Amino acid sequence: MDLGEDARRDMVLALEQMGFEIEASHHELAPGQHEIDFKYSDAMDIADKIVTFKLVVRSIAQRHGLHATFMPKPIFGIAGSGMHLNQSLMKNGDNAFFDPQSPDGLSRECLYYVGGLMCHAKAITAVVNPTVNSYKRLVSGYEAPVHIAWSAQNRSPLIRIPAKKGPSTRIELRSPDPSCNPYLALAVCLKAGLDGIRNKILPPGPCNRNIYEMTRLEREQMGIGVLPGSLSEALAELLKDKVVREALGEHVLQRFVEAKQIEWDRYRTMVHPWEIEEYLTKF
Repeated sequence: MDLGEDARRDMVLALEQMGFEIEASHHELAPGQHEIDFKYSDAMDIADKIVTFKLVVRSIAQRHGLHATFMPKPIFGIAGSGMHLNQSLMKNGDNAFFDPQSPDGLSRECLYYVGGLMCHAKAITAVVNPTVNSYKRLVSGYEAPVHIAWSAQNRSPLIRIPAKKGPSTRIELRSPDPSCNPYLALAVCLKAGLDGIRNKILPPGPCNRNIYEMTRLEREQMGIGVLPGSLSEALAELLKDKVVREALGEHVLQRFVEAKQIEWDRYRTMVHPWEIEEYLTKF
């Protein structure tokens, strides 16, 4: 057992002692990358648990002489770290996303919720991917979603519907990363999904092909959009979206956008090592 495995075991034990129900724990694709999944709960409780989870993981990693980072893309050329948000709605104690009479097991409410998320996906991105570094993860080829589509059969779209249905029916939004504020992230997701239900926003049909292997023309013909490519683009989309703005409230919105525009300007005006290596001897 290596240092990372040993530390992860202690993290799981500590979290369980604190009341977390751990459902899975394993090594991920990239070197030194680990995943710990805990059981679903209501939105506020999950947001609290995410904050607690990060504190516990960092503390125990430090005890093992390690540093745990939740930076979305700490190393170029390998997979970054996401924080997929699995979502479902309950009505009278039952999963409102499940319909046993539907061929795919999905209710109209589920499809409308997906439609709402897709409709507001570009604006949501500023909140669920709130750092300059977030957009180094959101690139094709590393299992990170950049295309606004949904599927029950593959992981390349923005939204995946896991195969297990019945009480476990849920949608998985794959774009969020661990640098986001979980309270704000869950608020904008819920607002967008409920807007889809309220206005009966049906999504286009599912895309069951690997979107990364499709040409731009094929994606355009299927109406598959693309998430913002930078923090600056995402902020512009946020400011245009009335529904997502309302989810944040005017005070939080203004403070958030102000802080993030400062962050973007600091990054934009910095001369980076890549630029020195690329241009210094060329010009």
